[in-house]
Amino acid sequence: MAAHLELPPDHPHVALVTIDRPAQANSLDPPTVSQLAAAWRRIAADPEIRCAVLTGAGDRVFCAGIDMKTTIPASQRFARGERLDDETFAGLRDAATALLAGFDLGKPLVAAVNGHARAGGFDLLLACELRVAVPHATFALEEVALGLYPTGNATVLLPRQIGWVAAHELLLTAKPIGATRALEIGLLNRIVAPADLLAAAFELADAIAANAPLAVRETRRGVREILALPLDEAYRRQEEIGGPLRRTEDAREAQAAFVEKRTPKFRGR
Repeated sequence: MAAHLELPPDHPHVALVTIDRPAQANSLDPPTVSQLAAAWRRIAADPEIRCAVLTGAGDRVFCAGIDMKTTIPASQRFARGERLDDETFAGLRDAATALLAGFDLGKPLVAAVNGHARAGGFDLLLACELRVAVPHATFALEEVALGLYPTGNATVLLPRQIGWVAAHELLLTAKPIGATRALEIGLLNRIVAPADLLAAAFELADAIAANAPLAVRETRRGVREILALPLDEAYRRQEEIGGPLRRTEDAREAQAAFVEKRTPKFRGR
């Protein structure tokens, strides 16, 4: 499969999703789009998965975005009213879900950026809460150079995540930036050697997965909901989300584990 999901036994409650088309710059053709969307749906639906890591195969490209040779022409044919085969149609239908544009995974996602992240690959990056990258990774939104609007996550999420001028530099110039610049503007958490990339990503994912899953889920939800609210509404909504957690079994277990000087065993309830 060109996009596959693994459950590494050494990383409990963590899923690894890999886009595996290195010869095609890990671009997303219709079958890969459908497979990636299926992986996200499985992660969202599985209560045993508490966090996920996303990476690309190979050492050159994280994801080049939608495949210009297959998916884009198919989209144009569909727009003209031409009939598509079932697999291609399914890929077009699943594109937004695959890019996590309008589909809420409901769980934290860590990007292990093994190379260049362009267009839809950048959209996937923006959907990740945490991001580590190799030194040779680059980042670009090239839609305006192609006469297109970046309809994935870029204009929705990028100005919410980094500074105004840095966001517009990426959106309007179509010029790539390197990993060091991406770290400077807050697009990345850290830069690591290629040999350490997955280990660094799993370190973050394991730390998340070891925490109380309800608290992680609701904290992630709170950040997303509260970000755009006025202060008075934000504080009220914070209490609405956080209050019920104080009555959960996990909260009681955490308190007992602290008193008994042991590691808590969270059950997600």
